[in-house]
Amino acid sequence: MTTSAEPSLILKIRILHEDLFAFGPGKAALLDAIARHASISGAGRELGLSYSKTRRLVDEMNLSFRSPLVETSRGGSDRGGAGVTEAGRRVLAAFRRLEAKAREAALDGFRDLAAELKGAGPEVT
Repeated sequence: MTTSAEPSLILKIRILHEDLFAFGPGKAALLDAIARHASISGAGRELGLSYSKTRRLVDEMNLSFRSPLVETSRGGSDRGGAGVTEAGRRVLAAFRRLEAKAREAALDGFRDLAAELKGAGPEVT
């Protein structure tokens, strides 16, 4: 939520598969962070998440898709780590394309809703 007098409208897409949220903006950010840090714990620290929460999100993603999105290797602090798989890169790219198309498709509706909100000149993202 923005602190200015101008309301902000944000479209968030979440992919529900069976009983799990398979993918959404938070998991996309997590994949990006894992790619940067080559570490589940490092990604969690960047995003302000506990290791157990971060690990649970990775497990949910890996259970939801045909191929794992994240793979890990054991070996202690200097040899262990995690990486985004090719499937993970494909899912992330597809999700980013879906977000962009949905945002474009929703823009007129957002403008109509924004016109009804209190405050002037809402930001639409």
